Amino acid sequence: MSTTTIRLPEDLKARVARAAARAGTTSHNLILEAIAEKTEQLDRRDEFHDLADHRHADIASSGQTIGWDAMRSYLLQRIAGQPAAPPAPSKLPRRA
Repeated sequence: MSTTTIRLPEDLKARVARAAARAGTTSHNLILEAIAEKTEQLDRRDEFHDLADHRHADIASSGQTIGWDAMRSYLLQRIAGQPAAPPAPSKLPRRA
C-alpha cells in the first residue's frame, strides 16, 4: 500500500468527518470508499461508451438495425410472458 496526501479544505474535512461518524466509520475509510466508488463509476462509464461505439460501428458497417417500436413491442411481450419472435433487423433509412 502506498501513501497519497490529499489536502482538503477545512469545511470539506469537517463534512467528511461528520459523514464518516454517521456511517460508523473513519474519515480515512470513507475517503477510500468514495475514491473506489468513483473509480468504479468511471470504469463502468468507459465500458458503456466502448460498447456503444462498438455497436454503432456494427450498425454503420452492416446498415442493419432494429427500430425502437419493434423492439419495444417484443420486450413488452416478453415481460408479459407471451411468446414473441425477436424482431428482424432491417436496413437503415437513407439520410437526405
